[in-house]
Amino acid sequence: MLKELVASLTSRVAELERQLGQNSTNSGKPPSSDGLQKPPRTQSLREPSGKKSGGQRGHPGKTLRQVENPDAATDHFPETCTGCGAALNETMATDHAARQVFDLPDPKPLLVTEHRAHTCRCSRCGTQTKAAFPESVTAPAQYGPRIEAFVLYLQNHQLLPEKRLAMLMADLFSVKLTTATIARISQDYAARCQAFVDTLREQVAKAPVKHMDETGFRVGGKTQWLHVASTFLLAFYRVSSKRGSLMESVSGIVVHDHWKPYYTMSDVLHALCNAHHLRELKALVEIEKENWAGQMQRLLRIACNVAREADVMLKPGLITMIERRYDAIVAEGLALHEAQPALGKVVKRGPAPRRVGHNLLLRLLTRRQDVLRFLTDPTVPFTNNLAEQDGRMMKVQQKISGGFRSDDGAKNFATIRSVLSTARKQGWSLIETLMSDPFSLIGRLRLA
Repeated sequence: MLKELVASLTSRVAELERQLGQNSTNSGKPPSSDGLQKPPRTQSLREPSGKKSGGQRGHPGKTLRQVENPDAATDHFPETCTGCGAALNETMATDHAARQVFDLPDPKPLLVTEHRAHTCRCSRCGTQTKAAFPESVTAPAQYGPRIEAFVLYLQNHQLLPEKRLAMLMADLFSVKLTTATIARISQDYAARCQAFVDTLREQVAKAPVKHMDETGFRVGGKTQWLHVASTFLLAFYRVSSKRGSLMESVSGIVVHDHWKPYYTMSDVLHALCNAHHLRELKALVEIEKENWAGQMQRLLRIACNVAREADVMLKPGLITMIERRYDAIVAEGLALHEAQPALGKVVKRGPAPRRVGHNLLLRLLTRRQDVLRFLTDPTVPFTNNLAEQDGRMMKVQQKISGGFRSDDGAKNFATIRSVLSTARKQGWSLIETLMSDPFSLIGRLRLA
């Protein structure tokens, strides 16, 4: 009885020490959880490239340069001669030097366009026929598509809250919007672009390689889930009340972070995010001091660099050598853990608990093909960073606004973000995209 109590307390102390040693660099905790005592950023999961910092040779610069035809020109002439002091005027000019100043045009006052629907009387039968207004002109006074595009861009891409957005539009453009008008603009646009977003979902689902991730956020005071599915050229977001609600009709390879419900998807292959593995291995090195974890860390980094530098698929011999080293490290780690005394059982039901390193080793053992898929398939990346980057701005929005008041508001935001994120990946102008007919964007999509 005493031995069981000591073993239980020992495992509890080890778990508490592990929790104290975790931070954003060696676990899945976000940087905001580090608090004011953030660890120094002296280490990185990336290997040194050996290149000098800054722009590399051949990198196109973005220095502001003069244009050939400026919009306006202001001439400056000297008033007196520096030699004899005589008066000078513009007729005496012989040469000039030019400098250009780039600035924003004055947005005030607004450009107001009046649409007049005239009525004409037929000279033959006397019938009066009235012209129709354009479909986009629906009210006696309304804001135009450019203002609506600016509102959508600032709210859904730059993540300005409604009240601050209304203040900005009034200060910069003398456009006085209410929060209700801003909400209506987002609601109407989300409804118009639903067909485009449905196309994004279909294309991402059948893409050869897609990245998936999920994150929680608050909607109406309750926790909901935002699911991200993306490729290098497409992004699709959706909101669900259940974390385990996954996309249907998915094929190809799914890159994810080993969240177990992803393995319930049928007709797909899996690739695991090795950035997560590197963080977990780093914790095992720093906290548990397990040597095998450092060896696996180095092997994964070397394999990543080899795969990145290869122009084509790696040679089978090199892949076999990496796999053999991988298996040897896993076997060494398993032998280490199997030799350690079992942890005291802290739960009444279920299997006996295992150490964190032991759990990771079993994953690396059973999912070896998914961990190393980037070696055998050049289209599979080393990490799931693409999906995490696509979901990062959602967390920023949550930090700014705290969440959404309604399900409709959250779904509208996810729909519009799908359009904006895809437009950014496609290289489209975001403002022009928001001003365009969403249905016309379908034919412009690049899928590869």
